Amino acid sequence: MIPHEMKAAYYMGRENIEIRTVPVPQIHDHDVLIQNICSSICGTDSAVFMKGPNTGHKIDIGSEFGHETVSRVAAIGSAVTDFRIGDRVYPYPLFARNDTSRAGTLGGFSEYILCPEAKLNHSLYKITDSITDRTACMIEPFTVGFHAARQADPSAKDTAIVYGAGTIGIAAAIALKFFGLKKVMITDLSKYRLDIAEGLGFETIQSGSQDFQEKLQAYFGSAASLHGNTADIDITIDAAGADSVFNEFMKHAKITARFVAVAVNNSIRNVDMLQMIYASQSLIGSGGYTPQEVHDVMDVMSKHKWNIESIITDEFCLNDLKKALYQASDTERSLNVIMNMRAE
Repeated sequence: MIPHEMKAAYYMGRENIEIRTVPVPQIHDHDVLIQNICSSICGTDSAVFMKGPNTGHKIDIGSEFGHETVSRVAAIGSAVTDFRIGDRVYPYPLFARNDTSRAGTLGGFSEYILCPEAKLNHSLYKITDSITDRTACMIEPFTVGFHAARQADPSAKDTAIVYGAGTIGIAAAIALKFFGLKKVMITDLSKYRLDIAEGLGFETIQSGSQDFQEKLQAYFGSAASLHGNTADIDITIDAAGADSVFNEFMKHAKITARFVAVAVNNSIRNVDMLQMIYASQSLIGSGGYTPQEVHDVMDVMSKHKWNIESIITDEFCLNDLKKALYQASDTERSLNVIMNMRAE
C-alpha cells in the first residue's frame, strides 16, 4: 500500500536543510515509483551543506537532494513491462528523473522518487541479490571512481597512486586492480581513512610526510623525469581535490605519466605546457560515468573480492540527516556515511 504522503529532505542553503512532509508523486502509464532503501552521502552533498551553493553538484536552494541510492520498485504504470513491484533497482541519477539537470537533486534523501518513462538499463538498473543494500547504495560513487580509472587508459603493466581515501578514491583504486594493475597505492592526510584502505589490502602512505617521495620510490622503483629520478608511477588519480596534488604531479611526475582529475576543484590553474609536451605527459578530466561502469561495479560488488561494505563508518535515519552531513564532512572520524531511509 503506497501512502499518500512521504518525508523528503530539501536543501535550504549553508548548514540548513528541511525535512518536509509532501505528497507521494502520482504515476502515469509509463512511470515507475521507487522507494529508497539506503542512500549514501556524497562529498558534494556535504560540501554544499557546509559551504553553500556552487561548491559541489548543482543543488539549488529549495531542491530535493541526494543522488547515491538503492531503491525498490513500489508501483508501476499500466504500460510498464520491464519492472515488477519489489524489484531492487539502482536509479541512474542523470536519467532516473527523465531530466538531466536533476543528477545532483535526484531525491536520494526522500522516501520515494518518481521515474517518468522509466527504461531498463537506462534510468533504472536491476540489482542482483548477491549485493547487499548497504553496498548497493554506493554503486553511484563507485561508478565515478571506476570511470576515473578507465579514463587513465590503464594496462596491467602500469603502476598508480590515488590521492584521496574517500569512497571515490577507494573505488578508483579497486577499479585499477580490477583492470589488472599490480601496484596501486592510496594516499590521504587522514590516518583514519588510510587504515580502512589498508584493511582492503592496499598499500598506503600519509600525504605530506617528510619522506613522501623517498617512500614512493622505495615502493614503485625509480624512473626518469625532466627533473631527475622520481618514483615510477604511470597513473596519478586526484580524488582529493587539493591544489597541492597537481603541484606534486608537475614537480615529480615521470616522463609519459598521466594525471586524472576526478575530485571537484573549481580553481583556475597554470599548467606548464612545455613540460607536458617534452615529457609526453597527459592531463585528463573525469566527470560522471557510463553504463559500462555500472555493469563493472555491479560485477565487482557481486563477487565480494573486496569487503566494500567496510568503508561504511556511520548510519543514520532521515530525521538525523543534518547530523549525518556534519559527520560526513569530518574526514578524521568518518569515511562513507549512509542514510537508512526506512529507519525512524
